[in-house]
Amino acid sequence: MTNGDVELHLTNRGGAITEAVLLNHTGENGSRVALNAPDRIPIGAIVEQPDATALPEFSIAKQADGSVEFERKTPEGVNIRKRFFFRPDTEKKDNFVAEMDVDFRNDGAQPYNNAGYFITLGSTRPIHPKDMSSYTRLAWSVNGKANGIDVNWFAAQNYPLIGVQKREAKPFYREKVDNAEWAGMTNQFFTDLITPLNAKAVELWARPFDIKQVEGPTLLGIEGAMGLPGFQVQPGQTATMRFQLYTGPKLYGRLAKLEHNEAEIMNFGMWKLVSQFLLNFMNLIHGWVKDYGVSIILLTACVKGVLWPLQNKANRSMRKMSALAPKMQELKEKYKDDPTRMNQEVMKLYKEHGVNPVGGCLPMMIQIPIFFGLFSMLGQAAELRNASFLWVHDLSQPDTVAHIPGLGWPINILPLIMGATNLWLMRMTPKTGDSTQQKVMMFMPLIFLFFCYNFAAALALYYTTQNLFTILQLYQNRRQPAPVLEKVAPAGKRSRKGRP
Repeated sequence: MTNGDVELHLTNRGGAITEAVLLNHTGENGSRVALNAPDRIPIGAIVEQPDATALPEFSIAKQADGSVEFERKTPEGVNIRKRFFFRPDTEKKDNFVAEMDVDFRNDGAQPYNNAGYFITLGSTRPIHPKDMSSYTRLAWSVNGKANGIDVNWFAAQNYPLIGVQKREAKPFYREKVDNAEWAGMTNQFFTDLITPLNAKAVELWARPFDIKQVEGPTLLGIEGAMGLPGFQVQPGQTATMRFQLYTGPKLYGRLAKLEHNEAEIMNFGMWKLVSQFLLNFMNLIHGWVKDYGVSIILLTACVKGVLWPLQNKANRSMRKMSALAPKMQELKEKYKDDPTRMNQEVMKLYKEHGVNPVGGCLPMMIQIPIFFGLFSMLGQAAELRNASFLWVHDLSQPDTVAHIPGLGWPINILPLIMGATNLWLMRMTPKTGDSTQQKVMMFMPLIFLFFCYNFAAALALYYTTQNLFTILQLYQNRRQPAPVLEKVAPAGKRSRKGRP
């Protein structure tokens, strides 16, 4: 069953989906990306208990309209018919939405009472062997807010530093929820989501499983199910349950068009608005230039253009503070035994010369939400998968060009260039603040290098480009006349200036 974007492999075991093969997305070995696997629980099976190993057998028939129907009769005389079909394509591409309708027709003589049932969600596993384990998770949404647990939840938990066990390891997760809108299995870039269209989920279940590799450590996957409330069907009546299935990449623009907050699967966190804006803007630029590397450079240029006047003002403030450094040193020597008086005199000095001591920090403070918004966004932007730029083969992964012999450490070029531009920028920036602050600032390049080194190359490309723009701006500012230290007239005197 296929629509040109996704191919659903169906099985009569549970009347469900064993795999969803994405026809236009490839993995590391060049094969097509497949969600779930035949040896795990399928997607869309109906079970009484989520850990059931035996699934009921259905008859299967393909219909003239391309849909597939499954049917079975229960011992209670209830005929269960499941129908899978793709919705009419509303987009030119990226159509990953299907529907599963389930009819419970009571052919018996007594009312059929269902106390509650589970819909299996299938499984998920890391896309790349070095993916952060927090990406492999069960996720769900309650009142438009995403929740989830990842594979790390099942391990024993200890109190930090002291090593005392806080909680023993758990073989499975099972919790009641308050009317979840959807639930699904997700990894770094792909997800399968099931959205009940005429009910809400009331329970969730998940368990981890091992993934053996030919080389390297054993990885962890996770499989899950969601519980739905019970219902009653009178003799001769039919109850219909409808489910929307999304099996595809985590494309924010595509998920945002769905009607049940499915885009929350991105889980951008507290920087959600920043991440959404940057992702949408990057995709808008890509629609014009058709190259994600160029799109990131142009995105950087636009952000830098907006911050350019603020950075100019900050640079002037830092140059004034640098010029005031000798006077500040005199005050520190003069009042070295009276720190309170020294601080008062320093602030008075700032005020007399119209210097804002935090003016140079404002652009850096604004960059913090941008950095973490990018960090959150680029870590899940499926659009960047396999997008190449210069020597970078995949902007969603580190740009490793080689490994250090004997150690196996990766050599990632873009983060190293970013670190070099950070050092260049520090040498050009006027020295302000005390020696302690200057020492702290010396560690900033190392901190950024730590964040970016094994992360998506797109983040290092963004910050390398930003550093180069900032260096250009500093060169321009340094060519301007040096600031003249003049005392600023008090506000009252300025207001009377020019009066008769």
